[in-house]
Amino acid sequence: MKNTITSLSLLVLLAFCQKVQSQIDPAKFNNPIIKDQYTGDPAALVYKDKVYLYAGHDEAAKDFNFYKMNEWVVYSSSDMKKWESHPVPLKTTDFAWAKGDAWASQVIERNGKFYWYVTVSHGTIHGKSIGIAISDSPTGPFKDALGKALITNDMTTHTKISWDDIDPTVYIDDDGQAYLIWGNTVCHYAKLKENMLELDGPIQTIDLPHFTEAPWIHKHKGWYYLSYAYEFPEKIAYAMSKSITGPWEFKGILNEIAGNSNTNHQSIIDFKGQSYFIYHNGATIPDGGSFRRSVCVDKLYYNKDGTMKRIIMTSEGIQ
Repeated sequence: MKNTITSLSLLVLLAFCQKVQSQIDPAKFNNPIIKDQYTGDPAALVYKDKVYLYAGHDEAAKDFNFYKMNEWVVYSSSDMKKWESHPVPLKTTDFAWAKGDAWASQVIERNGKFYWYVTVSHGTIHGKSIGIAISDSPTGPFKDALGKALITNDMTTHTKISWDDIDPTVYIDDDGQAYLIWGNTVCHYAKLKENMLELDGPIQTIDLPHFTEAPWIHKHKGWYYLSYAYEFPEKIAYAMSKSITGPWEFKGILNEIAGNSNTNHQSIIDFKGQSYFIYHNGATIPDGGSFRRSVCVDKLYYNKDGTMKRIIMTSEGIQ
């Protein structure tokens, strides 16, 4: 009798699972949001009534165990659900002084111009560096704004690694002062002049627990948030402050390890009354991984005290 009940229970459970599976509509799985190619290190810009998404193009073959990135791509959306692809706006070859590697970047608008801060490998100075491209349009085309790097590896000496000058993020404060934040193992920051092309003062550092890379600055209801990749494989953690120059108070983990990607790179925006957490993972679309990543989006929520709630990564994404 017991075995009969068990068999019936299994049949009922199987029938239920089959019914649920039949009701799942793959078309409703909006993550990843970019499905036509592999993309990583997302950075979003809200401009007028659209979100512009900038990312590096992961071109590595399935069995290639490192990054192969020669260009950046841009997509736009009016609803965070449907994304329009635009022609490639910028390549590493657009920087005559660089020798490759289209790593993490960010675009910001000021006075009708769009400034793209990018990570590339320098052609003559050993290590990673930060360059700037400029355009009159958020979709480009962009061109080298300086003809040289803004930041080179010999300008930062807190660590001996050659890749500590990566992952630039830029923020213009309420008083008009612009800041550049970047780094790996050490979080650097410096003021920018109004022209957005020159440093305006010394390079300084921010002390953050287990800082790895991928800093991102945003502001929400009077609080500044500095999120970043934490430890390795990377989670996303964050700190809060009432001033962009600190002091910063560490608040903990925001996002867990993303899929089967060792890296975790975030962009946080407010758009049409909703906050969003944009990230990449390696677990989506066929043959994904740490060097073949995909950009995803999920909603972000705040607690009453201003802290951010843990991000819930979903397959459904934005519905």
